[in-house]
This record gives sequence, C-alpha cells and structure tokens, in this order.
Amino acid sequence: MELIGEYLLTIVETGGYFAPLLFIIFHLLRPLFFLPVVFICISGGILFGTIAGTIYSIVGITLSSALFYGVIQKMPQTVERFSNLKDKLLGKHTSFTATQITVLRLVPFIHFHLLSLCLFEMSNGFKEYTKVSFMSSIPLAMLYTTVGGWLSNLSPLYIIIVLGALLPFIYIIRNKEITIKWNDFFEDSMKKRLRSSS
Repeated sequence: MELIGEYLLTIVETGGYFAPLLFIIFHLLRPLFFLPVVFICISGGILFGTIAGTIYSIVGITLSSALFYGVIQKMPQTVERFSNLKDKLLGKHTSFTATQITVLRLVPFIHFHLLSLCLFEMSNGFKEYTKVSFMSSIPLAMLYTTVGGWLSNLSPLYIIIVLGALLPFIYIIRNKEITIKWNDFFEDSMKKRLRSSS
C-alpha cells in the first residue's frame, strides 16, 4: 500500500503543470488503493506547500465525496450493507451532527466513507450533501496539510494523547436527543411480552 502511494506521488511530483490535476485525481482513486485521506493530505502539504496543498486537498476530498454520493445512488444494495455496518459499529439509533462528523474526520482511524454515509443519511439531496462535505473537509485538509511533517514523526504516545483529547470534545458536541422509531419500540415491547409469557 505504501509502495503504491509513493509511486503515485512520484508521478504527481513529475507532472509539471498537471501536478495539481493529477493530485486531485489521486484523491478520487484513493479508495481503490485503500489509502487513507490523511496520507494524501500530508503528501499535499509536502508537494505543494500549506496553502496550495490545502486547496487541492479540499477540492479532491469534496469531489471524492460527490463521487461516493453518485455511486451509492446507483447501488442501493451497497447503501444497505454500509448502513448495516454503521448500525453495528455506531448503534442503530445513533445520529451525528455535521460538527461531530467534521471532528470525527480528523481522527485518522475512522473510515472516511462511513462518515460520508452519515452525511448522506442526514442531508436532503445532493446540494446539501456536497455543501456539508465541503465544510467538513476544510479542517481535515488544513490540519493534515499544515502539520504533515510534524504528524508523520509523532510517537504513538502523542497520537493517543491527541485522540484522548478529541473524544471528550466529540461527546460534548453530540446530538443530545435519542430517536426511537415507533415500530422498533413496539417490536422490542412485543418481544419482552412474549418472553415473559413463555
């Protein structure tokens, strides 16, 4: 995986005037090579500098999210599998705010498109989804492009400290209401009644 990433970045480096375009295309191809978004953002900071690397990463992440939206619209079975996975990992009635998703995208170990699915479920159409995806990609691109070299040299202890500091923040900004669907509530009540009667 790292070898493929280094090879593709070498192509981008030698791309001349087409390097930014190749870098954005690299963002779109990222899921095919199972490369993390963080790796590409850090590489953007190294290749293009902080400002240009951030802009190219924001464009690439937003286009990748828009491509994800198009793919899941055409493949409802994939959406169902992703939703089942999300329910298993995060809970059936868990919902996130856009702010929480923005913060969660800063954590490198959380699957990028799982969070995109959460945005898909909370948005009302492509325009709103793209807007929220764009807004949530700005802190991600800025952080990892700016501190790319510093972040790549961090020890595991410092990474754990940073993640430990992010977790209470995510809890504080959570959506403070729980939604239980009518059918789910009565389905659970009926199961309890059947168990108690038998």
